[in-house]
Amino acid sequence: MKALTDLFSTDYGLMSIVGIAMMVVGIIAFAIVIRRKMNEPPRDPQ
Repeated sequence: MKALTDLFSTDYGLMSIVGIAMMVVGIIAFAIVIRRKMNEPPRDPQ
C-alpha cells in the first residue's frame, strides 16, 4: 500500500508513471508502423 501511495503522490512516482506511459505508447506506435509495413506488397528492385 505504501508503494502505491508513493507512486501516485510523489514527484518521482508521477514521473515514473509518465515514463512508463511514454514507453507503452512508443511500443504501440512502433508495432502499428511495422504491421503496416509488413502488409505492403513487395516493391520491385530497380
